[in-house]
Amino acid sequence: KFGEKNYDHLIIFAPSVEEFGGSITVEEITRFVDEGGNLLVAGGSNLGNAIRELALQHGFEFDESDTMVIDHHNYDGILDDGHHTTIVANKLQLLKAQLVVGETAKMNDVLFKGVAMIAHKNNRLRLDVLRATSTAYSYNPTAAMEEYPGALGQQILLIGAMQARNNARVVFTGSLDMFSDVYMSANVRKMGEGGEAVQSGNFQLLTALSKWVFKESGVLRVKKVEHHLAGTKEVPREYTIMDEVEYAIEIEELRDGKWRPFDQKDVQLEFVRIDPFVRTTLSAKNGRFSTRFKLPDVYGVYKFLVDYRRVGYTHLYDVQQVQLHKPGFSPGEAQQPGVDQTGL
Repeated sequence: KFGEKNYDHLIIFAPSVEEFGGSITVEEITRFVDEGGNLLVAGGSNLGNAIRELALQHGFEFDESDTMVIDHHNYDGILDDGHHTTIVANKLQLLKAQLVVGETAKMNDVLFKGVAMIAHKNNRLRLDVLRATSTAYSYNPTAAMEEYPGALGQQILLIGAMQARNNARVVFTGSLDMFSDVYMSANVRKMGEGGEAVQSGNFQLLTALSKWVFKESGVLRVKKVEHHLAGTKEVPREYTIMDEVEYAIEIEELRDGKWRPFDQKDVQLEFVRIDPFVRTTLSAKNGRFSTRFKLPDVYGVYKFLVDYRRVGYTHLYDVQQVQLHKPGFSPGEAQQPGVDQTGL
């Protein structure tokens, strides 16, 4: 309303819906994401056109209605009804990103029952959160196999996600059952394996995934940026070529509802005109990332640029523009005809 979102997040757990009704359409939901809203969608074997079209808008495609993921080697010996569609997925099939999927070292097998999904090859923003095994395929479990399956093996996504360029987050899965109390509390025993049944990892996985998609984890922000001549706190109007400068950026991460110092050691700075003249990894201490370097001997307009992109984190981008001049430059020279201050 009045250019502002009424809600930050949207959950759609209505797999069979053919249309959303009222003013809610696939186009409106897509616009919601384009404006920074976050989206969580669960499908199922009885999939309606609305969910199918919505997935296509975000680079994912569900298989035909009445089909399900089938795996004769990886199904649950307790809940499965004989069609081998209650899939048991292990932690090795998960995306290697703790922010998105949680701590997999302590995670038990996950239960999935639903429709297969594939990602478009040109969907470069996608995250393959949970893949099927090489023995899985997609077909109608009650029909005789008369044609090639719609999807095979690790081509099949059980859960897919995307972080858009505006940092909006989207998650699609083909299984609404994954979120049910039955699956979250179920004891799992993969058919053919001995030992005691153990509680499924659904609760742990979906808790972490929900926190991620609703931006309760993996969110970064810039608290403060500063640059100045080395050894001083002076920020000159313009820098001179070959000056020694110090640069620092303070970054915070949202954890447990509070902004805390970002704790990583791979943040880099580029000092760029057209191409980077300097690229260096910043020294990290309690969320403050800093460096000291000598400016290049070519004058012109430059940028201190931090462009931090890591799986699971929001895209952090900060630019500070400065001018470099030759020694003895005076501002009046910029007004003289024929004097080129670009360095090009």
